[in-house]
Amino acid sequence: MTELRQRAAREPDAPPEDKELESEAKVDGETASDSESRVEPAPPPTSADDTPEVLNRALSNLSSRWKNWWVRGILTLAMIAFFFIIIYLGPMVLMMIVMCVQIKCFHEIITIGYNVYHSYDLPWFRTLSWYFLLCVNYFFYGETVTDYFFTLVQREEPLRILSKYHRFISFTLYLTGFCMFVLSLVKKHYRLQFYMFGWTHVTLLIVVTQSHLVIHNLFEGMIWFIVPISCVICNDIMAYMFGFFFGRTPLIKLSPKKTWEGFIGGFFATVVFGLLLSYVMSAYRCFVCPVEYNNDTNSFTVDCEPSDLFRLQEYSIPGVIQSVIGWKTVRMYPFQIHSIALSTFASLIGPFGGFFASGFKRAFKIKDFANTIPGHGGIMDRFDCQYLMATFVNVYIASFIRGPNPSKLIQQFLTLRPDQQLHIFNTLKSHLTDKGMLTAATEDE
Repeated sequence: MTELRQRAAREPDAPPEDKELESEAKVDGETASDSESRVEPAPPPTSADDTPEVLNRALSNLSSRWKNWWVRGILTLAMIAFFFIIIYLGPMVLMMIVMCVQIKCFHEIITIGYNVYHSYDLPWFRTLSWYFLLCVNYFFYGETVTDYFFTLVQREEPLRILSKYHRFISFTLYLTGFCMFVLSLVKKHYRLQFYMFGWTHVTLLIVVTQSHLVIHNLFEGMIWFIVPISCVICNDIMAYMFGFFFGRTPLIKLSPKKTWEGFIGGFFATVVFGLLLSYVMSAYRCFVCPVEYNNDTNSFTVDCEPSDLFRLQEYSIPGVIQSVIGWKTVRMYPFQIHSIALSTFASLIGPFGGFFASGFKRAFKIKDFANTIPGHGGIMDRFDCQYLMATFVNVYIASFIRGPNPSKLIQQFLTLRPDQQLHIFNTLKSHLTDKGMLTAATEDE
């Protein structure tokens, strides 16, 4: 007892603010340490086998390892077939699918947070989460409509007004949700409510923002949507196959089943796949032309004169390789060169999106985000790498591919006042005359 008194005398008193926080944390006899211990998620219950009964009966004689291999393989083929179907249905259906995937991924992540903290009965948590999702989608999709359907927006008076004040309306909607969150704060739940406020916004950043970039990639041409997604799918499949049959060396502790053999084999297979797929798709206008809105038919069109990026060109082969294959030149599409960059990112950096998701699941002691797809987990389990890939493709297009869009410039020009249009016309005429281009054009006529 004397020793305890001496130790207490040697220890400095806690600062006043710490004492206030400690006293504030004691609610109904609960200390801060008690509260912290309660926010830890309970161990998840053992999940039931969600494999379809038909597959269970057909594969009942196989070991669990091979049974899982067949289940994953069969459902992967089914998902690939579904992917082909939605591609055939066109860009509008693809955009709707992206929207549905975004909502399901958001639901899966928010549900995890709700299950972790549901015992606290946080007021308005789910309502505000979905409200913020609505606000962010209204902002992003409103920007997209204004950008890609400019003529239609200017033609319809209600749309024109919404477009003009779009950002102010979006900010007002978000501000309303922010005020609702502040009004919902309860003293005994301050910390948890701010946890979930941050949880919701990080989820919006990961899911909604990047799905919006997927839509932008789609408008650049379906090839910029299909090739990156297909490369991620190919890498996922081939890494699994190489790892299943040849895997011996663990790759990363976050995913114990990942191996170096699968990682390296998936990389080479994905690069070859990207080159072949790009060669096939570059020959079709419906894949390479930007997705544009036709005001005359009120529908999407994908018809254009392909750019140089999608025209066969002859390239010289380095001398070292010539001595091996015996070719001096090779004809290929310039886009195939870009596909090497896309497939390299998909196979070397893309998996880190999956590693990130694995770390997230381990932090909350869950196996999958959901049980939507037997053998694969939830939708987020399948799209953890896709969102990272979508961001890279969008940055890549903006940095190395996209140039000024004449059609958008003309659309904006036509919305100006007559005196502004005349001023731009005279300026452009003077500029072309100085360059000698206008005179040459006149003489040709």
